Amino acid sequence: MNKPQWITLSIAVLLVIGLFAATQSQLFGERKAKTSTGSAPHADHDHEEGFSTDSVLYYAKKNLPQTQVARLAQMENSITRGDVADQKLHLMHQLARFWADSAKAFTPLAWYPYAYYTAEASRLENSEKSLSFAARLFLDVLGREEDPRVKHWEAEQAKDLFERSLKVNPANDSAKVGLGATILYGGLGSPMEGIGMIREVAEKDSTNAFAQQTLGEASLLSGQLDKAVERLKTVNRLQPKNLQAILLLADTYERMNQKEEAVQWYRKSLPLADNPEMKKEIEKRVSDLTNHK
Repeated sequence: MNKPQWITLSIAVLLVIGLFAATQSQLFGERKAKTSTGSAPHADHDHEEGFSTDSVLYYAKKNLPQTQVARLAQMENSITRGDVADQKLHLMHQLARFWADSAKAFTPLAWYPYAYYTAEASRLENSEKSLSFAARLFLDVLGREEDPRVKHWEAEQAKDLFERSLKVNPANDSAKVGLGATILYGGLGSPMEGIGMIREVAEKDSTNAFAQQTLGEASLLSGQLDKAVERLKTVNRLQPKNLQAILLLADTYERMNQKEEAVQWYRKSLPLADNPEMKKEIEKRVSDLTNHK
């Protein structure tokens, strides 16, 4: 896929999440930096080249001003005697809110600990809803992640959360699709194993938009463009305001060199794009295609 097409494929997700393009060098560019105890995050507990949850938290904290570091330390050490389980759950929510609200003003790395603490809170709650929500945080960025170390961490988090959700409710089709997509995009098993889980849901319920869209994305990434169009049009019928599906349809038609259809779908996306940068990128694609017919 050439550069403009990758830009198109990713803008629906990257501009919503708004973090990942600029964070990789910040997260991994200083692996020899020391912690407050004089050493970098310990490699024995890491997956690849020193990356782990400890690394995520270490590099995110490293970008905070001292006042925020002090506030964070106070929260992290706030558990006392008593109902420790409830205190820990409350703390995980507090830490997630800290990174979502306070820290994001100071560092673009805040998403990583936000997602991690949200996941930790969901594990403590052990509810189908909270586990699925946390799992989708990781899945929604997994397919676009380029760094294999981050990808592996995100995939492991998502897989664990989806599996926990399915233990709570084995009939949760969205969790089945999510687990299949995690296996597919995260490299944690055979791609066909992941595809099989998603197809099982789609064949049982053809109106499951999540399954149809995931299969459409998989078809697009594997070069099966006709199948991608079929799946994504199904999603559009089920969810006419699904911006990502519309943009993926536009991208697919562009890859098929069907410029008029691509322009049509790009224009359909404009009323739904409330992010100025996203709208600007879409308008640029329309202009480029229109001027090069």
